[in-house]
Amino acid sequence: MALALTERVSHLLSSMTVEEKIAQLQGIWIGAGEDGGVVAPEMDTQSDEAADFTNFAKEGLGQLTRVFGTKPISPSDGLTALIGFQKWIAAKTRLRIGLQVHEECLTGLSAWTATTFPTPIAWAATFDPEAVEAMGSAIGQTMAQLGIHQGLAPVLDVVRDARWGRVEETMGEDPYVIGTLGKGYVEGLQSHGVVACLKHFAGYSNSRAGRNLAPVHAGPREIEDVFLPPFEIAVLDGHVGSVMPAYIDTDGVPAHGSPALLTDVLRDRWGFEGIVVSDYFGVAFLLNQHGVVGSLADAALKALKAGVDVELPTGDALRAEGVVEAFTEGSDALAALDTAVGRVLMQKEQFGLLDIDGEIARLEKLLAEAPESLDPAEHRAVARRLAEESVILLDNKGILPVEPGKVAKIAVVGPNADRQSALFGCYSFVNHVLMHNPDVPSKIEAPTILEAIKAEYPDAEVTYALGCTVRDEDRSGFDEAIAAAKAADVVFCVVGDQAGLFGKGTSGEGCDTDSLDLPGVQTELVEALLETGTDLVLVPITGRPYAIGALTERAQATVQAFFPGEEGSAAVAGVLSGRINPSGHLPVSVPRTLGVLPYSYLHPKLGDPSSVSSIDTTPQFSFGHGLSYTSFTMTDLDVAAEAPTDGWITATTTVTNTGDRAGATLVQLYGHDVVASTVRPLRQLIGYARVELEAGQSAKVTFKAPVARFAFHDDSMERVVEPGAVTLWLGSDCDHPLTETITVELTGPTALVTSETPRLVEVVID
Repeated sequence: MALALTERVSHLLSSMTVEEKIAQLQGIWIGAGEDGGVVAPEMDTQSDEAADFTNFAKEGLGQLTRVFGTKPISPSDGLTALIGFQKWIAAKTRLRIGLQVHEECLTGLSAWTATTFPTPIAWAATFDPEAVEAMGSAIGQTMAQLGIHQGLAPVLDVVRDARWGRVEETMGEDPYVIGTLGKGYVEGLQSHGVVACLKHFAGYSNSRAGRNLAPVHAGPREIEDVFLPPFEIAVLDGHVGSVMPAYIDTDGVPAHGSPALLTDVLRDRWGFEGIVVSDYFGVAFLLNQHGVVGSLADAALKALKAGVDVELPTGDALRAEGVVEAFTEGSDALAALDTAVGRVLMQKEQFGLLDIDGEIARLEKLLAEAPESLDPAEHRAVARRLAEESVILLDNKGILPVEPGKVAKIAVVGPNADRQSALFGCYSFVNHVLMHNPDVPSKIEAPTILEAIKAEYPDAEVTYALGCTVRDEDRSGFDEAIAAAKAADVVFCVVGDQAGLFGKGTSGEGCDTDSLDLPGVQTELVEALLETGTDLVLVPITGRPYAIGALTERAQATVQAFFPGEEGSAAVAGVLSGRINPSGHLPVSVPRTLGVLPYSYLHPKLGDPSSVSSIDTTPQFSFGHGLSYTSFTMTDLDVAAEAPTDGWITATTTVTNTGDRAGATLVQLYGHDVVASTVRPLRQLIGYARVELEAGQSAKVTFKAPVARFAFHDDSMERVVEPGAVTLWLGSDCDHPLTETITVELTGPTALVTSETPRLVEVVID
């Protein structure tokens, strides 16, 4: 799809030399690795020249990489540096095209003092697109304050294997949930003029054995029906401004060199008009990791022709020997170059970067108003809402809530009980950058779980014992922990992960696992505490689901929190005490054993347990599971008996809070295509709604779902809705129906589904 250029961009493009065009397609990363911290694959291979701004930018430059997110820097110092770079471009380059600035923003802007929100798997546990949009808006507001143009989030990868370290960055295992939450994030961020970037396009999370950057083997139908839909929603309904290809190769084809993915699907099918930016060093990976080219110059040309517009974080490949000479008059390479530069300039024009004097004036105004901290009260309130809605009560044998005033002695035990960093994900500034700067304070208020429990129970005697660390095998603290448990009325055992990078943590990028036991000797610690006979509440603070079934069966309750952010400790403590009624639900299944992986609730009949295999695939806790301190009923499910294949299905139900306190529940509408020309999952989420009700209150929930929610690719690889029977039901999770199934006959001819077909379910609550 050819992008229509404005007159200004068209004139500018026609006046540029090849060298000036190439310059606009590159980033530069200044200060990377100065503190010894590696925060991207092959970051340590970046050449010294690649960080030499005055040499690198003499013909102009496309982007600045992570001015605020590479090392601890105050808002005013970052803006001062940014103004200096833009002034240099204005004074020293012929075309005076301003620099686009990008940052990481997965759990909030990854910058010193910025609000740190829950990690994405926790957003997904809320099933609340409005809350995610509010968070995106808060992040976008902060980025706009600092003159940042582009944020590298959200992650729309669909979980298939809990061993993968980047599970924490995802929004779970359901493509529709991921797409709708991702749309909310995109719309929130972009409401402040900041461009969001979808990643990782596409299939990254399906890597073999759950290993980071491992090969991906997925058939074209699985790619189309599972991994592409979240991106499709964010592009077509969220109108996102940028996309990042995945590092991986799928069936031997690297995403960074795939015209089928980056041009045929993204541009031609979906009409995407934004820019495609490489993952960090992803263009060079075509040579160094995939071996599909013989030189860096060939890598640059292959990526450009496939549809990559900008090489991040720096331009090593585009600067390689032989690149300039390849752009001969009338060549495919020159046409691809002009196309990419046109897209980049169009986006820069939207940002006002073609008027660099105006951009400098804008930045100087921002500098005059720069705050000392990027963590205002209104953003903390959003973080609090997300944290409170994300905590999941997995199991409760009647002990919770443990109300203040009704317990005298509490033992708080475990490696995540008294560590601030345990609250944050891999892409938080604390764990992404400050991990490499241990003497620098985080400068954000984030009490530990222990501190929050002490505040929640002011009249109780609260004792603490570490027990063990997250990942080593030192058991010397067991005796102290056991003694604390024996002397207490209840034990809150806080276990789990430490987020990090490339093996420096137990969760996060490059922190994959070959076990779904709790890391280190934590399982042994919990077992020892259970032997004391004191009531124990298990509190995993993790980035992935662990196979903790044997522990949950013996514990009196289990409260799951996925890295809940700076307001997360109070949210967890509030659920324990009953101040907060838990309302989180699992966006990803909790497996019973490692042996069932890879696993998805979206499996066909052959994926269910059966007599022909000795492996039971049934999860310990299923997708959609989550308990409350009140009770709900869902009655009067009503669906019309027929619907046209190109039409809509309307389903209504009455939800009632039958308990004695206010609470929120998740209404989950599931469906199944009874007979289809290709194999379909036994169950798939058709629509969902988070419903908050006072005690005794009822609400009518109406789902107006496009029949295309049942679409799939047939044996001719056409995306269709076929006539025939489908069934619908409501569930407390994907495996436990709350209502009888209702059969709906889809009538009419087979309907072809295109990008023009509605994708989103309309929900009305009254």
